[in-house]
Amino acid sequence: MWNPETLKAYQQLIEPIIHDTDIQSMAALKQHTKGVSCLDHSIFVSYLSFSMCRRWHLNAEAAARAGLLHDMFLSDRETTGIGLWKHLRLHPQMALENAKEFGLSPLEQDIILKHMWPVTMSKLPHYRESMVVNLADKICTVCEVLQLYRMVGVRKRLGHLNQSTHGRMPSAA
Repeated sequence: MWNPETLKAYQQLIEPIIHDTDIQSMAALKQHTKGVSCLDHSIFVSYLSFSMCRRWHLNAEAAARAGLLHDMFLSDRETTGIGLWKHLRLHPQMALENAKEFGLSPLEQDIILKHMWPVTMSKLPHYRESMVVNLADKICTVCEVLQLYRMVGVRKRLGHLNQSTHGRMPSAA
């Protein structure tokens, strides 16, 4: 998973968007467990999706971009007052609306909109890449909830990406 060539290709791919203010604002939002922000989670999902799609000869670039943008809900669920189940159903559409500023392809839109399947039963993914990001999202969530996040070295390998440095990212070596 932590192939230096894959990591370097991933870093180069997301460089144009990772320092965007809206993306960086996800660092302030809690995700599935203490110590993991929405940005941490999104980077983890994005990189895992990129790696899997690259290995399986799918559109790794679309998977990485959409994986990074899939949770751009941009507000803390607990402060919205909409409740957990309504949030689970609504947040893919809200994330898609927020992510449209990045000029999404139809594939990237499908990935973002369908990443909550099967919770959002009416929104079955149409592309293999959508299923990959959906799976990566579930894998990352389980790793975060079970505190395996630290064990797989995600923060060590990808944590520097969620710091708004506006400089070049460290090398993958």
